[in-house]
Amino acid sequence: MGKDVRTKAVKEMFEAILTLQTEEECFAFFEDVCTVNELLTLSQRFEVAKMLTDGHTYLEVAEETGASTATISRVNRSLNYGDGGTGYEIVFGRMKNKKE
Repeated sequence: MGKDVRTKAVKEMFEAILTLQTEEECFAFFEDVCTVNELLTLSQRFEVAKMLTDGHTYLEVAEETGASTATISRVNRSLNYGDGGTGYEIVFGRMKNKKE
């Protein structure tokens, strides 16, 4: 079984994230907390999830995002099995509703 991410430190970090109010505040915070590579990796996974949700093939996702097939598979598992995809579903649903 994997590590439990629901630690006190993670919960406190999420509380901090929930206080952010603007895109600029998000940039400032995440540039402080993450390395450039970590932030780019997170955003790549998010883009992979969006593309898979929109019905793109692994090949299209790989070509567009530069993600490895291992990363694409990992994201796909999160989207399709267990509770892993729930977070993506929440965010994508809210983003769609915001645009409408």
